[in-house]
Amino acid sequence: MLAYDGTGSHGWQTQPDVPTVQGALAAAAGRLFAGDVRLVGASRTDAGVHALGQTVALTADSSLPAATVQAALNAHLAREVRVVAAFDAPPGFDARRAALGKRYAYLIDTGPVPSPLLLRYAWHVRGPLDLAAMRAGLAALRGRHDFSAFCAAPGREVEPTCRVRALHLRRRKSVVAIVVSADRFLHHMVRNIAGSAVEIGRGARPPAWLGDVLASRDRTRAGPTAPAHGLTLLRVTYALE
Repeated sequence: MLAYDGTGSHGWQTQPDVPTVQGALAAAAGRLFAGDVRLVGASRTDAGVHALGQTVALTADSSLPAATVQAALNAHLAREVRVVAAFDAPPGFDARRAALGKRYAYLIDTGPVPSPLLLRYAWHVRGPLDLAAMRAGLAALRGRHDFSAFCAAPGREVEPTCRVRALHLRRRKSVVAIVVSADRFLHHMVRNIAGSAVEIGRGARPPAWLGDVLASRDRTRAGPTAPAHGLTLLRVTYALE
């Protein structure tokens, strides 16, 4: 399991000539294992997105115990990327295809002045936000729906139906967190939900608007895409847990 600060990364997936999390992990693994190494991540997080619980299946020709692999990889990784747990997986385990669900959090800093400690991890939206109205609007998104209205253009070739199992809005002092658990997510789905929820919180839209947007299946009717740096992958769930 990986945790990483995505600020300086161009996302999870390896790309030519730019730093990525998968690329950094592959380089570290290449110094540890001989022969081919295969890495499959559960979520292809975008540039700037963070993770506390990204699951990665690493396949290599090795008899090293998991704890040794964890320590050795961390010794070769930049401090922004950490292997926080390592386990022996069943043969053929695919971190992406075997996933039953994921949980993301989107953080919003509503303080009058942006906190310097949150600049990399939260979207600064000068408050106040009407949390009761935001909760009322977000309630329409729970359950199984076509989420085309919250999908970015590059991801529209995939099946748009997702089941949102839980959606919570929490606040601690000036920090608001939108926490979403679903069986799958579309491209920019959480960021588009967050941007739309903030429109309601600011009073620019009524709570019922979010349900109308969902039913429209039209991305142009939803709110703006919230910045990537406010998003963190919290957890990926599997049947073997």
